[in-house]
Amino acid sequence: MARTRRPRPEREPPDADAALEIAARYLATRPRTRREVELRLRRAGVDEAVIAATLDRLAALGYVDDAAFVRWWGEQRDRHSPRGRRMVEAELRQRGVGREAIEAFREAWEAPERAPGDDHLPSSDAERATIALDRHLRGRPLPEDGKAVARLGMFLVRRGFDPETARAAIRSAQRSAGAEPEAEGSS
Repeated sequence: MARTRRPRPEREPPDADAALEIAARYLATRPRTRREVELRLRRAGVDEAVIAATLDRLAALGYVDDAAFVRWWGEQRDRHSPRGRRMVEAELRQRGVGREAIEAFREAWEAPERAPGDDHLPSSDAERATIALDRHLRGRPLPEDGKAVARLGMFLVRRGFDPETARAAIRSAQRSAGAEPEAEGSS
């Protein structure tokens, strides 16, 4: 038997202090884009004027900064789940990052400025593809079957790497494993 939902009692929309509290709780788990915070405040029923004022206040305090979010997101991807530039840009667009911040990200992607302790982070798509392939294989040997190698190539393409980068990563893995690299058109 289906349960019916009781309608919620009508409440006043949250005021500026309550909106700031909602946003602060939402930002407590991880950095967010301006758009993500805006959508969260709308779900909470906050008025448009209060949303704008809250976002401006959070931006002035440095809690909402799309450029900082882009840097953080790219670094998190490099550390935990390497993706190609195209995939990371698509993820940023899904989160509401503006075109200017994505353009700045694109310029910094190939020549990232790393902190002294971040030498282990990849600095090119080729390194990212190699890391993604190694993590995907999890110590298993590289397959010798042409179809399996092609599937590995498609795995990398689905993660935002261009086909040539995927082929190069697979060839590099084959060389390091001592296998003869497959023909050019195989992956």
